[in-house]
Formats: sequence, C-alpha cells, structure tokens
Amino acid sequence: MNGNFEYYNPTKLFFGDESLSFLKDELQNYGPVVLLNYGGGSVKRNGIYNQVVAILRDCGKTIVENAGVMSNPTLDKLREGIQIARDNKVDFILSLGGGSVCDYSKGVAASVFFDGDPWQTFYLNQQDPPKDQKILPIGCILTMAGTGSEMNGGSVITDAANTFKVGHVFDSRLMPKFAILNPKFTYTVPLDQMKAGIFDIMSHIMEQYFSDEDDNTSDYLSEGLMRSLIVSARKAVGNPQDYEARSNIMWTATWALNTLIGKGKTQDWMVHMIGHSIGAWTHAPHGYTLAAVSIPYYKYIMQGGLPKFARFAQTVWDVRPEGKTPEQIAAEGIEALKGWMQEIGLPLTISELGATEEMIPAITKGTITYKAGYGDLTPEDVTAILRQSL
Repeated sequence: MNGNFEYYNPTKLFFGDESLSFLKDELQNYGPVVLLNYGGGSVKRNGIYNQVVAILRDCGKTIVENAGVMSNPTLDKLREGIQIARDNKVDFILSLGGGSVCDYSKGVAASVFFDGDPWQTFYLNQQDPPKDQKILPIGCILTMAGTGSEMNGGSVITDAANTFKVGHVFDSRLMPKFAILNPKFTYTVPLDQMKAGIFDIMSHIMEQYFSDEDDNTSDYLSEGLMRSLIVSARKAVGNPQDYEARSNIMWTATWALNTLIGKGKTQDWMVHMIGHSIGAWTHAPHGYTLAAVSIPYYKYIMQGGLPKFARFAQTVWDVRPEGKTPEQIAAEGIEALKGWMQEIGLPLTISELGATEEMIPAITKGTITYKAGYGDLTPEDVTAILRQSL
C-alpha cells in the first residue's frame, strides 16, 4: 500500500429483509420535522411509501413531502428542495429511492443553511460547506442498488439549462447518518434500471482498480467484488426475484463506493466524466452511459496499464495466460468484460442511447478532464473515444 490516507465512514447500515424495522429507533435521534424526498410513483405502487409514512407518523414526526426527484436530479429541482426545507424549518431529511434521490438529498442538506450559491460553490468550484455551518442530517432507504450513495458523500446534479452534469464528493458531514438496505425493495425496479445499476457498480470498482502498479490490498478486495457481481448479475437478470443474487448486488454496490477500495489508489474516473456528459445530452440511465463508453475507453488506455489489465483478465475472468503475450491476455480480458455486458443486455454504443456524431463536440466540451490512472486525457482523446463508442 503506497501513500498516506485517512479512512473514516460514519454511516450506520441496516441490511436485510427486516431492516426497515430499525427505522423507528433511528428516528428518535432527530428532530420532529422530516423532509421526505422521493421520486415518481413507484414507491407508492409497491407499498414502500405507505410503510415508511406509517413509521414516521407512529414516531410523531411532521412529514414534509418533496416528490418528483428525477433519475438525473436537476439544478431547478435542487433549488426547489432547498426552499421547501427552509420554508418548513426541516430538522431531518429522509431519502426514499435510489442513488439519485440520495445524491439530491445531500445537495439539499448542504445548502439549506448556506448563504451563497450552492451550485457555484459546491459543484462548479468543488468546495465543501464552511466548517462552522449547520448541515441537515440525512437517512437513506434504498430502493435500487448501484450508486453506493447510501454510504458516501457523493452528489451529482444536472444543470439542464446548460446541458452540464457534474458531481461533488462532500466531506463526511454529508454522509448519511444511516441507511436501510432491504434487497426486496429492489425487486420492482424495472429490468433496464437494474442492469444500469449493475454496470454502475462494476464501473465504480474498475475506476478505482485501474490505477497504480503496486501490490495493493485494495485491488484484491476489488477483484473479489467484481467476481461476486459477475455471478450475481447473471442470476438476477435471469430471475429478478432471486433474493441471494439481489442481496449480493446490493451489498457489493455499497462497498464498491464507500471509499474503502479506493484507499492507497490514485483512481481513474474518466469513464464517469465522459458518461456524465453523455447523460446530460441523452438523459440515458447513468449506468448505461458508462457501459456504452467503457470498452472503447479501456482499449484506449490499456497499453499504459498493461500489467493491471493482464491481471484483470486472469484474476477476474479466468483467462489462461499460457502461450500468450501480455497484450493478448489483456485484450482477452476486455473481450470477456464485453461478452458479460452483452450477456446481461447492456448497451455497447452511445448511439443506442441517442447520441449522434453531431453531439460529440458538445459532449467533449462538457467532459471534465484531469490526470487519470494511466495517463492524462486531452479533449482530443475524449473525442476519439466517443467516436469509437458510436
């Protein structure tokens, strides 16, 4: 393990098919006015909303509802939520939904007592709230596995007016105080959304894994998580109500992005940067934008991290190395990844998401570039990768 780092994660997790039963006791730790953020009507149709509201009422909480949080939360929706929280003097935010609702809730929690422009400060300037500022506590009840937002400080918001999507990882004050993970709550997620979440998990792991060259414990953890996800994804796509598979996917999603496997790693988040820009233009599910660009991206950078790509092929995909060059082994690993993606029905091109050749200059312009794991990408490199992704 190279480098020096701090590891701290304050989020308490409740996992399993009876995990909602812990909500009542947790709510005793927070004030009487609760902002309930949720998305569309799915949580009402599947009965989860009624269960949560019943517990809130049983605890004597005043419920302030904020419905309609979309899969790519917008800046306008963020400002709306901030105003709702201020007008109702909210004490606590409860996020009911997938990662987008949790991301959104962090943005609101950071902004309610902030005097400046949260978009400019937190997202464009990548700053955290002042150390002495009050921040609303958050709890998450997860209904979709993918982002890992239930145990990290990440928050992604889209400025729809300017077609720009950007994320900020807040400090530990914005990590949820607790998260409830019931795999059965993910059963009613549409198949496309489940598959998008699965690849979001895979991408989170790979973007931390494909960096550095030292013998790093974090890489061994990542390899185990990827192998588990590959197996469970096949089962879940075949039978979405396979509890064992869905529970393993949910648990893997949390550990893929709760900062643990990134320790000691430089990391490479360029697939996400490109994917965010694609999503701003196509409004495609986040995981699908990552899937559509991943194979071209990893082929593009493979030579710079050849030993790691060869290790990935052998350890994660069981590629046999005998009689092959490192380049052949690495390339076979990327093909194995592609084959698995095809097997579970993921898109492999951005044109499947509605992107066109004409959009590429704007998508490139909206892509944040920085020093990545195995090289620095220029806007010209991003354009080349996008063209290979069509």
